Amino acid sequence: MVRYTGPKNRIARRFGVNIFGRARNPLLHKASPPGVHGAKRKKKSDFGLQLDEKQKLKAVYGMLTQKQLVRYYKEALNKKGVTAHLFIRRLECRLDNVVYRLRLAPTIFAAQQIVSHGHVLVNGKKVDRRSFEVKPGMVISLKPKAQHLEVVKQSVENTAREVPGYAELDAASFSGKLVSEPHIDQIPFPLPINIPLVCEHLAHTS
Repeated sequence: MVRYTGPKNRIARRFGVNIFGRARNPLLHKASPPGVHGAKRKKKSDFGLQLDEKQKLKAVYGMLTQKQLVRYYKEALNKKGVTAHLFIRRLECRLDNVVYRLRLAPTIFAAQQIVSHGHVLVNGKKVDRRSFEVKPGMVISLKPKAQHLEVVKQSVENTAREVPGYAELDAASFSGKLVSEPHIDQIPFPLPINIPLVCEHLAHTS
């Protein structure tokens, strides 16, 4: 199970957004882009633009690997429907991401850790696989030990971060569920991401 341990603040500053929702905003005191005196950026090629969109998507979902993205893209490609929409829906329905969307964790990385450490139940059964696909109607809850973690309690109480319309949180019981399949227009991305460009990139590099 691969877990990203690289620099997170650098990625956030690169895209000019507190992309991981960290309490200490990495953009403070960083008005200029990285580089000596905030060096000017060169115009990027089509490949460079596609790569940027892929990097943004990877970051939003907790720095997934190229191999994981390609697998989800190929799954979407083999189904009927709009590939870009099916691709993003599969990412959105990952267990770690659903835990994050339900506010049971303050960041996507905290959600990954909570799942990996076996604190999450799906329909009452422990699931510690972050990539597990959550289906509408499945109930996601935390074990009592995790419910007492201060970081979890603060996250659940943080109403400034809204639970998206396709999910439902029961804050009192530290549980929630998907009520419907996520639609691409409902997903609360912290910054704009061109999903079709990501799909083009994966089609050429897979």
